Amino acid sequence: MLETVSMWVPARSAVRPLWNAARVVIPCIWRGKYFSSGNEPAENNRVTPMLRHLMYKIKSTGPITVAEYMKEVLTNPAKGYYVHHDMLGEKGDFITSPEISQIFGELIGIWFISEWIATGKSAAFQLVELGPGRGTLTGDILRVFSQLGSVLKNCDISIHLVEKTPQGWREVFIDIDPQVSDKLRFVLAPCATPAEAFIQHDETRDHVEVCPDAGVIIQELSQRIALTGGAALIADYGHDGTKTDTFRGFCGHRLHDVLTEPGTADLTADVDFHYLRRMAEEKVASLGPIEQQTFLKNMGIDVRLKVLLDKSDDPSMRQQLLQGYDMLMNPKKMGERFNFFALLPHQRLHGGSHQMNAQQSRPSASPVAGFDELTWR
Repeated sequence: MLETVSMWVPARSAVRPLWNAARVVIPCIWRGKYFSSGNEPAENNRVTPMLRHLMYKIKSTGPITVAEYMKEVLTNPAKGYYVHHDMLGEKGDFITSPEISQIFGELIGIWFISEWIATGKSAAFQLVELGPGRGTLTGDILRVFSQLGSVLKNCDISIHLVEKTPQGWREVFIDIDPQVSDKLRFVLAPCATPAEAFIQHDETRDHVEVCPDAGVIIQELSQRIALTGGAALIADYGHDGTKTDTFRGFCGHRLHDVLTEPGTADLTADVDFHYLRRMAEEKVASLGPIEQQTFLKNMGIDVRLKVLLDKSDDPSMRQQLLQGYDMLMNPKKMGERFNFFALLPHQRLHGGSHQMNAQQSRPSASPVAGFDELTWR
């Protein structure tokens, strides 16, 4: 999933709604298949209102995709997890980088300032944040660059799981376990489904997660950046097309079986940045992914931490700053698992010209902050 997608675009550009693909029901014989989830003992699998809802749905229409399962569990207006739970923070199920330390959002703000300067200082532009949260990231960015305007949207995307079988690629669906009436299981579709169209012909993995919704978002961002300029910075847990099964649940900051007690835990999956790069379709240039510890160090996190520590006489505040720094930078925590990925106009990297008003200067091919060590002229 895309946890944070921040973008600035010229003010004349607007973000249109994004549409989700409809589910295709295939009335065939489904083969049971167990993966890393769904193996909890039946006595430990409490029948939640969401589980009851999903069982009625599956009995009515047949097995559902993992993408539809995620959307039902998380965003169903009556029983969805996000509707009835505050999933962020220490009392929630997970915590995002902006919630850990103010430094994170401040450095993202500096990244946008750097790109704004490098591309000619547009007189007006939009700051767009797509992702879950309370607006903490945007608030920190605006504190750094108070002239920015803000458009805040939600980013609800889900994945499809596809596995290689002797009969070819087959999508993974979710069905009711025929041996246990109140338990769900994974099954393999008996024939081809639309999700398989997103798999590359030279794919070497035998289990792939594809996210058409993320592809739509990236194509939309790429088209707007190519036409009107701007930049997009994407930050999330992810990989460069190397991982297989990352679909997982979180409850109280602990891993939770994705098919157990649906509606009581958050569901997520890592971003495949290789897939995002391919979805950009060469309309824009891309940088990354690079690990968070490298990006933040290039952005000057050590300098900013020292400034905040020097200004603080409160021992508890100093400890909080150091703990936040450790969470963001420690390779065993978020330092190597969180990644950054950027979309930029091609001319931004090659120093080409683009349409500018009289108050704008010619853009330079200066290094991109975060992906190279940040320097100020």
